[in-house]
Amino acid sequence: MRSIVILLLSIPLAFAGPHCLKYLYTVASGDVDIPEVTAVGLIDDQQFMYFNSDTMKAEPKTEWIKADQWDRQTETDRRHYHEYRNNMLLIKNVFNQSTSEGVHTLQVMYGCEIRDDGTTRGFNEFGYDGEDIITFDKNTLNYIAANRQADVPKNKMDANKPKSQHCKAYLENTCIDRLKKYMSYSKENLQRKVPPEVSILQKDSSSPVICHATGFYPSNINMTWQENHEELHEDVEVSETLPNADGTFQKSISLSVNSEELKRDPDVYRCVIQHVGLEKEIVKSLLHTRSNEQNASWIITVPVISVLALTVVIGLTVWKKTRRVNSPNSTVTVYAEAITATDEDSKSDEQMQNVSS
Repeated sequence: MRSIVILLLSIPLAFAGPHCLKYLYTVASGDVDIPEVTAVGLIDDQQFMYFNSDTMKAEPKTEWIKADQWDRQTETDRRHYHEYRNNMLLIKNVFNQSTSEGVHTLQVMYGCEIRDDGTTRGFNEFGYDGEDIITFDKNTLNYIAANRQADVPKNKMDANKPKSQHCKAYLENTCIDRLKKYMSYSKENLQRKVPPEVSILQKDSSSPVICHATGFYPSNINMTWQENHEELHEDVEVSETLPNADGTFQKSISLSVNSEELKRDPDVYRCVIQHVGLEKEIVKSLLHTRSNEQNASWIITVPVISVLALTVVIGLTVWKKTRRVNSPNSTVTVYAEAITATDEDSKSDEQMQNVSS
């Protein structure tokens, strides 16, 4: 058995908006150490429910979630279990992998978002082996194939217009109503504002300088490197926002710069952090740099922390493959989940049995 890294869909950064409800499904085939089908529900990137095909039972993962519909949720997830297994078989046939003994994954992500200005957004996307294959366009009620091989499942979904109409209704109405309801269940938790703690770290003089923010909530945060008060874009790499075990988040932004330049005037380079939990932005210069050798504990990855602290919560690791730093049109090219010996993935809703076939 092997642990695997599951590559999920290309997700616009806007989905990290002020409040977001999403469900992540994974169907895995091959020699892997996770259940065949797993499901996780997330609100603002905090897990609130879980299902897997080993137990065939939906479970709440927060104290605030109401337990009045878990039997119905379990029935829905069991239907999805059969549905997505069939989808996996179809797609493997299309990709000429029906007899493959390798590891393959089918992923589905759907949900909705309420933005700061009150506008809403719904999304429903499918991925296979880490690549986008199909996206639902709720305006036209059609599915969009990312490549010619995906035309077969896409055409099958397009042919079932009642399911497409159900999907549209869910994304535009039911999902939004549910998100509002869940937010009302836990106003103190979901609408709290916790400022970040910020450190400037460097392993050695030849390594990039890392500005690391942790312990903040909500997940939206803006981090930039500046030189003489001018924002830098070259030699800067921004990590994705990662969850901590306590429900807060962490993020880092690194700067690669000549060590001699740093020695001459370390105050020229500054990390600027903006977050809703701060009364004013945090500015850290390289004068605040600490050696990672003295502060090595922060390097422990989120998946490890999560497994140590939460016995049935996976480490949700998000990273980018390619992205222009701080561009307003940036997208996360790869959304990945590092699945360790314990696991969890995506979640369902009764109406979403009509999303795909």
